[in-house]
Amino acid sequence: MSQFVVGLGEVLWDLFPKGKRLGGAPANFAYHAAQFGHEGLVLSAIGFDKLGSAIIAELDQNALPYHLDRVPYPTGTVDVDLSNPNAPVYTINTRVAWSHIPFTDELRAIAAETKAVCFGSLAQWGRESRASIRLFLDHCPADCLKICDINLRQHYYTKATIRESLRRADILKLNEDELYVITQLFGYKMAGEEVLCRCLMRAYGLQMVILTKGVNGSIVLWKGGHSFQGTPKVKVISAVGAGDSFTGAFIGSYLNGASIPEAHALAVRISAYVCTQKGAMPVIPADLLN
Repeated sequence: MSQFVVGLGEVLWDLFPKGKRLGGAPANFAYHAAQFGHEGLVLSAIGFDKLGSAIIAELDQNALPYHLDRVPYPTGTVDVDLSNPNAPVYTINTRVAWSHIPFTDELRAIAAETKAVCFGSLAQWGRESRASIRLFLDHCPADCLKICDINLRQHYYTKATIRESLRRADILKLNEDELYVITQLFGYKMAGEEVLCRCLMRAYGLQMVILTKGVNGSIVLWKGGHSFQGTPKVKVISAVGAGDSFTGAFIGSYLNGASIPEAHALAVRISAYVCTQKGAMPVIPADLLN
């Protein structure tokens, strides 16, 4: 039986004014999915440098398994500006290791044992990683759940990358801004959010679309179904990683048999909790996991 819940793509250091923290949506996703008893696994690439070794040490400390190929490029970094804690500003360095993830025999073997995989657009900015991510998805079992958490960052995406990602995905997760970008990019007529999301579902055969709207709540759409959850009011320490925790919690609980509305409600509570913490990988209290 397939076992891994994989976060596939960029792994890096978020460089804050007061120090660095492990970052990258794939690691955050895998960490939070693993909180629900799954075998989370991070797949990426790091450099032959101290920052790469530090990533390994950090993942070990968080008890998060990984397969990180070391390649002749520097380990990824992102400069984070927290002037507005509700809307972090990222300066992304792309000529780095995660742009050069190789598709090896080891990745092929992992793909064959994967029950869910989450990927986005950023790592696909690199030609080598883009090819490896697509090959990995193509080698997953037929019943593997493929989640595209699109994560459109600045100009690091193309229409072709988005289209191919949606074609390979079962679930699309995006925010309001990303929905607007995709609407403009694909030439859709402006309409209500649900209409646009269902248009994407039909066009790409998606099982589900998850749309997060910040303080205005979030919706999950599936064939014949709709779930809305308001956003809890909390004291925000940092919103970094909150969206990834939402995705990881949703998928982790959904794989455990929760209904879509149940998984949605739990994801909202956990992402709100992450906003009250420093760092994207806090230990989630047991009462929230229930």
